[in-house]
Amino acid sequence: MDYLFQIALILIPSGAVLLTAVFFMRKSYEKELLVLNSELKKERQNFFLPNRVDAYQRAILLMERIHPNSLVMRLNNPGLPAAAMQVKLLEAIREEYEHNIAQQMYISPATWEVVKKAKEETIKIINLAGRQMSATSNGMDLSGKIFEIAAEVGTLPTEIAVNILKEEVQRLF
Repeated sequence: MDYLFQIALILIPSGAVLLTAVFFMRKSYEKELLVLNSELKKERQNFFLPNRVDAYQRAILLMERIHPNSLVMRLNNPGLPAAAMQVKLLEAIREEYEHNIAQQMYISPATWEVVKKAKEETIKIINLAGRQMSATSNGMDLSGKIFEIAAEVGTLPTEIAVNILKEEVQRLF
């Protein structure tokens, strides 16, 4: 019995020392893990931030290029029949969008949805103007109708998308 008491006198303090050592080692490990995670996050941010900023710039440029007024001014061909001009405008929108579709990888899903909807709404504006043209209408007539509809709408979807993109990119900093 005395023998068990002596073993207990040795084991209890050594167990307490062992548990204390494990506790402090674990705390130290957790701190190191937090530091490593923080450093990894900073490295990821440094790596992806330039790509994200580029993506926002390109998305804003996309919105500016498919803005109805910009499209009409850039692709204006008054002698072209209205139907052909409409096709030309719609092709330009689709090409611009397809050229920038990979940018969604760096932009939040909600904001990319706004970009997509702005594109779709711009297509609707052009189609609405196209439906109001007669068979003898030309590109100038279509352009005038697009300007008219855009003025009636007020703030266009592409302008709303640009504002949302700008707000989101500013949150990165």
